[in-house]
Amino acid sequence: MVLREALAGLVIALPFGAGIAVGADAEQPRPEFRFTDAAIVESSGLAVVDGLVVTVNDSGDEARVFTVDPATGDTVGVTRWGTEPTDIEALAPGEDGTVWVGDIGDNTASRDTITVTRVPVGTGDRTVEATAYELRYPDGASDAEALLAHPGTGRLYVVTKGVFGAVVYAAPVRLSAAAVNPLRKIGRAMPIVTDGAFLPDGEHVVLRDYGRAVVYDFPSFEAVAEVRLPAQQQGEGIAMTTDGHVLVSSEGQRAPVHDVALPTPVAEEPSDQPTLRSREGEELPQQEPRDRDPTPWLLGVGLAAVALVVLVRSLRPR
Repeated sequence: MVLREALAGLVIALPFGAGIAVGADAEQPRPEFRFTDAAIVESSGLAVVDGLVVTVNDSGDEARVFTVDPATGDTVGVTRWGTEPTDIEALAPGEDGTVWVGDIGDNTASRDTITVTRVPVGTGDRTVEATAYELRYPDGASDAEALLAHPGTGRLYVVTKGVFGAVVYAAPVRLSAAAVNPLRKIGRAMPIVTDGAFLPDGEHVVLRDYGRAVVYDFPSFEAVAEVRLPAQQQGEGIAMTTDGHVLVSSEGQRAPVHDVALPTPVAEEPSDQPTLRSREGEELPQQEPRDRDPTPWLLGVGLAAVALVVLVRSLRPR
């Protein structure tokens, strides 16, 4: 039991260490802008709506989103709605000046359902009526921080924050506010996913962890490119711009937002016109993906732990 717990702790720590290393080696570009609003302290979700940047604080905040002018970093609107969230972690762009707010965090894996809410955003401070939809995983509770919306159909996808790899779930094409909506497992991706977004063509997805971003083909979720991200205090948010760049945000007061270019082959290949392939039975696989064997991960982590112990002992004074 002690060995298992130690290995689990090292596995969890590795992505954080990897993120720090990538950030330290990467060239540090100047931020595109910084959030100037002192109330934005834990930017966890990010979306671009009508040329404005929308963000939301991590768990513990009230039900509100901030609309920010990327030219200045100033907050130009705050939208509130009358619910008590559990753990908001993500945003996805919606239609007609709205965002989907993902109340999908579940660190203890104890929630029976998660919630997504469609919220209108824009300039000015206001309180709005917003419709919430409950979602349920097919295989038990999971922690998640990434919510994706297909640019062609608006269909939602939830990506979990798994230590051994993420699971990607599709919501129904049409959500019901009167019943719990079942999620369906459709793919797997990198570990420790903190946010994600569709590219404008609807045929690629970009997911991030604390130090890198990976571009995947959709719906196969085969990795096609990797992007090194700037060093951030705790990088969590990511959003797509219409010109094929990604914006990445971080927790922390007055945190910087960076504009990161995608690799050239990926940036040149997709069209900016989304496809309409996200209808049930067309683009999604008919069989659920197989569970991956965690044994290679555990063996690798075990060897790393042994090497670390040997190194520490060799450095002790004799």
